[in-house]
Amino acid sequence: MQTENHADWDIEIIPQNKWSDIDLTAVWKYRDLVMLMVRRDFVSVYRQTVLGPIWFFIQPLITTLTFTIIFGEIAHIGTDGMPSFLFYLTGITLWSYFSECLTKTSNTFVANANVFGKVYFPRLVVPISVLISNLIRLGIQMMLFLVVWFFYLAHTTVVHPHYELMWLFPFLIIMMAGLGFGFGMLVSSLTTKYRDLTFLLSFGVQLMMYASPIVYPLSSVPSKYKIFIQLNPVSSVIETFKNLFLGGGNLEWIYLLYSFMFMVVLVFLAIVIFTRVEKSFMDTV
Repeated sequence: MQTENHADWDIEIIPQNKWSDIDLTAVWKYRDLVMLMVRRDFVSVYRQTVLGPIWFFIQPLITTLTFTIIFGEIAHIGTDGMPSFLFYLTGITLWSYFSECLTKTSNTFVANANVFGKVYFPRLVVPISVLISNLIRLGIQMMLFLVVWFFYLAHTTVVHPHYELMWLFPFLIIMMAGLGFGFGMLVSSLTTKYRDLTFLLSFGVQLMMYASPIVYPLSSVPSKYKIFIQLNPVSSVIETFKNLFLGGGNLEWIYLLYSFMFMVVLVFLAIVIFTRVEKSFMDTV
């Protein structure tokens, strides 16, 4: 009997039993597949819709207008002296990226079970493509935000951007991407066995939004509850974003560092758990 020579194989697929076995370079080798999935995700969202990509602008505008009427005009929640519409749009812009990354990566295993069961490719390709496709969406919505921001900057005197700190903006996006990616991967790994999390996810995302300073400024939170809001890793990112572009909000470096370290640990744990689950998820999905 002729034995096979392992050296002649193009690729050898083996289970990853240790966290040190995780090969992130494999994702780079499949970068073409990542971009194909990015194009699929971006194009398919509003295919066969009348307004198409215009929905990228309509959604944040409607949400911002709703928040302005309900929380600003009816509930009279303060906005640190900022125009209500601009204040809510600022929070919604970055929050939308986080929530989209979280919800769309949270069903990675369940939604792609048929594909995963037929062909091999690094499973991390799917959630990474979600991050990139949502990043394109964020770029489009940032154009809307900048138009509104420039308008208030030119016609009011209450907006005082911190231009010297604008270098922080890319890091804020990375942190939001990491947090959405990490939470989404954990949920995706757990939902292979516990489908109840799928029903709890939308509730959890809404609860987390109200636990973040989006519809209210952090300065309006009573001191005895403020620590709980600041322990939410999203809060310092939102507050820093407001501080950069509006001059309001609280830029507290210690909490920003906390959010960054939280994100790093979360992503590491999420990748480890994700790669462990992918070995046997077809038996439970």
